[in-house]
Amino acid sequence: MRKTIKSPSILSIDTSCDETSAAITQGLTVLSNVVWSQSKIHAKFGGVVPSVARRQHERKISWVVERAVNTAKIQYKNLDAVSVTVGPGLAIALGVGINFAKNLAIRYQIPIIAVNHLDAHLMGVFAQANKNNNQSGLTSNNAANLLMPDNRLKHPAFGIVVSGGNTLLVQIEAIGKYEVVAQTIDDALGESLDKSARLLGFGYPGGAVLEKFAKKGNPNKYHLPLPLLGREDEGIYSYSGIKTAFNRLVTSLTERKILTRQQINDLASTYQKVAFDHFFRISKKTIIKNLSNETSYLLAGGGVAANVDFRKRVRTMCKKLKVVPVFSYNKKLYGDNAAMVGISAYFKFLKKEFSNPENIDRLPNLKIDQAM
Repeated sequence: MRKTIKSPSILSIDTSCDETSAAITQGLTVLSNVVWSQSKIHAKFGGVVPSVARRQHERKISWVVERAVNTAKIQYKNLDAVSVTVGPGLAIALGVGINFAKNLAIRYQIPIIAVNHLDAHLMGVFAQANKNNNQSGLTSNNAANLLMPDNRLKHPAFGIVVSGGNTLLVQIEAIGKYEVVAQTIDDALGESLDKSARLLGFGYPGGAVLEKFAKKGNPNKYHLPLPLLGREDEGIYSYSGIKTAFNRLVTSLTERKILTRQQINDLASTYQKVAFDHFFRISKKTIIKNLSNETSYLLAGGGVAANVDFRKRVRTMCKKLKVVPVFSYNKKLYGDNAAMVGISAYFKFLKKEFSNPENIDRLPNLKIDQAM
């Protein structure tokens, strides 16, 4: 049985990109998770403008944190720690959350925990719903079953992080201990989907819009080259080539006439299919290469994991490999959010991995396997 000692209450903050987020977690339970998105503000620029992101974080962070605290019905004096994303991300955006968290830690004399954003994407699968205030009707997943009573992993696992800034596959030897076995050498999968969506006039961010149009299209209507054919054993993903080919395809179709709605659907469906084909071809090969009898789980995190077809294909791949896929219980936990930061911080809290508020700083290029 899991230990019944009181789980720590942690206030977590994430300002790594264009979402201002704060959450209260108690152990693995999410008591609140507030996310304020700047996407509409950045849409007119076609992407995130770092200086604008920083100003918006500075404008909203106090309100977001206060709302998270009030929703969780907790007082600052009863917090056991504060945690914050230190990287990777936009340096000047990260600084807003870090400075706010440092001030809270000093003011209330509580430990501060530095969190790796990529680690948080994976640890977010262990988040559990607050049974006392679960208005969404969503139920928790069974990810906690992967943990031993002392919160160590029962077995090694694989993990994938698929987002706008990262695409990687790791072996998880223990909580917080990773070995990268495959990663992108150029664009991230999420970034690739956003850029293709922009070519079709969907604006920013476009990945979720692309998914909606793709559902109505024929994924085999057009031809796009599959990247890195014959190089599947190298453990690399690449999306720059397919993006260039898609640009040429769209340009050739729009030279003489405007695209019809069905053509847009078909183009969206074709691009999404080929982008996913590439990811799963490389991932399957890499997992087979590194699979052992003990490794029987795959943790999936990152904004692209919110895509229904992507999760379906994860399940299909895992079924063939006899690996159990593990997803977050709530779709809101796939994108950038502070609840996943709180779950990562919880495991660090148990190991007393605290930081000195005076020394904690931004690490915009932080890697998942890099020490902080």
